[in-house]
Amino acid sequence: MPRQLGELEDAVMTRIWQWNRPVTVREVLEDLQQERSIAYTTVMTVMDNLHQKGWVRREVEGRAYRYTAVSTRAAYSAALMNEGWSKSDNPAAALVAFFGMMSPEQRQALRDAIRVVQRDPAEEAREPEGDGPSRRAAEGSPEQEAEGAGGADGAGR
Repeated sequence: MPRQLGELEDAVMTRIWQWNRPVTVREVLEDLQQERSIAYTTVMTVMDNLHQKGWVRREVEGRAYRYTAVSTRAAYSAALMNEGWSKSDNPAAALVAFFGMMSPEQRQALRDAIRVVQRDPAEEAREPEGDGPSRRAAEGSPEQEAEGAGGADGAGR
């Protein structure tokens, strides 16, 4: 499990994730300098540390390295959530509290994610494209399942 990135590590990784291409220290430095005063050697050290920690891989290009993210920001966020949840002495209560903190948009994203992970690949291969009413009725909606487990909004209705 990765530990949480520090502030400067996160600022560097955010750029690498957003740009989604191999980047140099100079490119990251120039972008960071729009927000703060920072030295080339500081950015170089952070990117080397990220390489040592396994967050980025690097390839030599001329006299410089090009750095590429090893995983996505979504995978990083998921790992942090999983670590926090797994440390709880009451995972169900932790989830209810977490869901209670979510905005309506976040709860809808959660419902959509549940639909994705609940799909049976064998069933999808047999059915025509789309997510029609007959399929939703046969599977049961994630909202109904969440309500049966205390409610997606954390209210425990």
